[in-house]
Amino acid sequence: MHLEEALAAVRDGGIVGVPTDTVYGLAVDPLQPGAVRALFDLKGRPRRKPIGLLGDTLDHFGSLVEITPLVRELVVGHWPGPLTLVVRSRVPLPEWVGDHRRQTVAIRVPDHALARELFSLVGPLAVTSANPSGQAPAVSREEAVAFFKGAVSAYLPGSCPGGTASTVVDVTVDPPRVLREGPVDIAF
Repeated sequence: MHLEEALAAVRDGGIVGVPTDTVYGLAVDPLQPGAVRALFDLKGRPRRKPIGLLGDTLDHFGSLVEITPLVRELVVGHWPGPLTLVVRSRVPLPEWVGDHRRQTVAIRVPDHALARELFSLVGPLAVTSANPSGQAPAVSREEAVAFFKGAVSAYLPGSCPGGTASTVVDVTVDPPRVLREGPVDIAF
């Protein structure tokens, strides 16, 4: 029942609570600018802090981003998991999804079965942590509900075993650069 509610909410431009392997997230359809705007407004997130995409598999992102041999190499052994890669966009995404000036967006495949099932059905979603901007992120559905109550259209059940934000690596620069330290240790 929860998955059907989440599917309907995403298709209707709503915000959906999603557990991941790191922290609990809030997700919207990245191709619906109104949904993206509503997500930023709900969190009070500064517009200068773009959000990335979560999906089911690397190939799931193929129509949206450039998948280079380096990207394929880096995800082996780390996806699904807490590694986020900043890659080049192939298509224009709504404002605040990725960095429009650089034409990049962050992508990740989380190691959480229910989240990946949702992504497999609706495509990659724009996702950010479930917390008001500046506060610690929620790590369970219950914590997310405490923050946002009925302002979120649907909440998938679950908790997040990692509790720490993912490692973020920008692979659009040479050499690649770690932008945020996290659970995956990578050096270039």
